[in-house]
Amino acid sequence: MPKISLETFILSIGTAAMVALGEMENPLTKKKDENLDAARQNIDILEMLVEKTKGNLTETENRILTGVLFETRMKFVAKQK
Repeated sequence: MPKISLETFILSIGTAAMVALGEMENPLTKKKDENLDAARQNIDILEMLVEKTKGNLTETENRILTGVLFETRMKFVAKQK
């Protein structure tokens, strides 16, 4: 198995958030189900990563993290309406 990088870790959390938002099919159930509590928890993890890694990321890592966080936040807000 390949070594995990920060980029793949961020993308895996973002994917978990998108699955929980019902934006992607759950690979286990093959269904699109919403679990907004799980989505919020994954978004909180991404927010924590932003705070804890401030000033320590490469440009690529920062771009991926802020992009994934922005996209998941926007999808979450849209589900709240």
